[in-house]
Amino acid sequence: MDSIGLHSRSVHYRVLTLGRRYKKALMVLADFIALPVALWSAYALRLTQWWPVDYLQPVWWLFIATPIAGLVIFTRLGLYRAVVRFMGAQAIWAVAKGVMMLAVLMWASAYFFELQKFPRSIPINFALVALVYVGGSRLFVRNYYHWLIGHYINKDPVLIYGAGNSGAQLSAALSAGGEYVPIGFLDDDPAVRKTTVAGLPVYAPSQVGELIEQRNVTHVLLALPSATRSERRRVLEQLANHAVHVKTIPSMQELVSGESLESLRDVDPEDLLGRETVPPVEKLITTSITGKVVLVTGAGGSIGSEICRQVLRNQPKALVLYELSEFALYKIVQELELIARNEGLAVPVYPLLGSVLDQVRVERVISHFEVKTIYHAAAYKHVPLVEHNIFEGVRNNAMGTRVLATAAQKAGVERFVLISTDKAVRPTNVMGATKRLAELIIQSLAVEGNENNKGSTVFSMVRFGNVLGSSGSVVPLFKQQIQAGGPVTVTHPDITRFFMTIPEAASLVIQAGSMAEGGDVFVLDMGEPVKIVDLARRMIQLMGYEVRSHEYPEGDIAIEFTGLRPGEKLFEELLIGEHVVGTEHPKIMRAHEERLTQAQLEQVMQGIETAMLQGNCEAGIEWLEQAVIGFTPATSVDWLKKATS
Repeated sequence: MDSIGLHSRSVHYRVLTLGRRYKKALMVLADFIALPVALWSAYALRLTQWWPVDYLQPVWWLFIATPIAGLVIFTRLGLYRAVVRFMGAQAIWAVAKGVMMLAVLMWASAYFFELQKFPRSIPINFALVALVYVGGSRLFVRNYYHWLIGHYINKDPVLIYGAGNSGAQLSAALSAGGEYVPIGFLDDDPAVRKTTVAGLPVYAPSQVGELIEQRNVTHVLLALPSATRSERRRVLEQLANHAVHVKTIPSMQELVSGESLESLRDVDPEDLLGRETVPPVEKLITTSITGKVVLVTGAGGSIGSEICRQVLRNQPKALVLYELSEFALYKIVQELELIARNEGLAVPVYPLLGSVLDQVRVERVISHFEVKTIYHAAAYKHVPLVEHNIFEGVRNNAMGTRVLATAAQKAGVERFVLISTDKAVRPTNVMGATKRLAELIIQSLAVEGNENNKGSTVFSMVRFGNVLGSSGSVVPLFKQQIQAGGPVTVTHPDITRFFMTIPEAASLVIQAGSMAEGGDVFVLDMGEPVKIVDLARRMIQLMGYEVRSHEYPEGDIAIEFTGLRPGEKLFEELLIGEHVVGTEHPKIMRAHEERLTQAQLEQVMQGIETAMLQGNCEAGIEWLEQAVIGFTPATSVDWLKKATS
């Protein structure tokens, strides 16, 4: 009881902490008093006399029978099982039914017993007055409880956005306990404004600033589980300019999966972007997965792990996880086992530790499990790290792809899909250049296979931008910085990026791979680019803080510009050339781009390998420049080379 603001002997405190049995007894007592008083009031109103003795004496027994019958009826209707502080329209309707039944019973008794001095309007008057007395007593108790919570318990006052069923249920759950006390609803439906829901007023969203000021509101909780992302984005934009922390209940899909309504969490990054997803084409999802052995490299990474989840749910013959990091592999195995158990999936899952550079192990894995589809997500992807670890980036991203793809072609794997990146287009960093080199390797193997009948493997690659929530995304970084009190660091005021959610990206990768004919470069429609400083500003505001700036120095969190990092671009591109055509999926395009001949590629790879053996970073960069169109390297060098030079 540490949170109670009054002394333990306070009347309010004792009322608040009464046991359920005592509270129920008080309501029974209140009704036992209210019903005879309502009957007396019915007579007084009809006869316009304060105490009409001549009329009351012949029916004295009604003043005993009415409360007894009322308690029986109310009990059968469940009025004493209901928790009064959660009382809503259903409970009021139950009270109305109860008093109407009592009125009908009263009229029937008068008729049966041929009561004298019993005006016919008495049952009607009684029903109206009893509804006011019995229903009003409950509304008073409910409002009294909310007043106590607001004044004597240390809880944050909150507004609930959405006055529908979910909002009413959330209000009831919060009133039962927790860190918040709801003080009203926000809803943009004019039909519900100036009404009450679960005893709380409904306000227009335009009043939120006034309510924050007057009622010290700290949070707005979104109760919009079935709203589309664009609708949620519109709501968030309404709230963005107010110093209030915005949280949300789980989505409808999460609620169906067993999440509780009061499991509040911060707003999802995808809600900030408002991007609508397109439902997957079922046949494109199942073609490369159902009934086949599927291998996913980089299975513990952001994209790799989501591909694993989606593959598992589409009934492969077996799922092989290939991952270099023991911890990452352990995590995804635990998660997949939980999904399989909860959803009744009987799919064998084989977690294997290993590097894509280990040719012998890769070949053994593919042949032993008779792999039919490979999703190659293993890669070093953090631009600043690869920029200063040049040869390891080339080795893992390009040479690892060559080892894996060659083994796949040799074993007759049906489909091989490389997960690429928009940073491979006219790259200004080593990471992007290594990913473009990996694409060139896949394109070359596809041409070689077709020309020399080296196998039936259909090679393709899928290129897309940043994914929200990945280990390298700015979103978790911004969140950490905001929680730490700032500043939030952005490299440049004008920097923009494309964004997509991890589930959508993984789904589109799978669907694109199923459309491949050989050597295809697929590009995902990423929507409009997002200005990173705007994303940072919105995140600060929706976590309940104000942006500190020269114009507003009393703000809470500052945004600092740190300058572009080595190899970082102001904006990303998805296409090298102009030749792009649509596909049967509206979010997937097919690009036709220049490729290296097999002889050119061999020359580049041999040159890079020689540079590696010699530890000659400059030569390695020169070979990358020769292979990758538009590569403009930064002036940084490998840390090891820098340390030994």
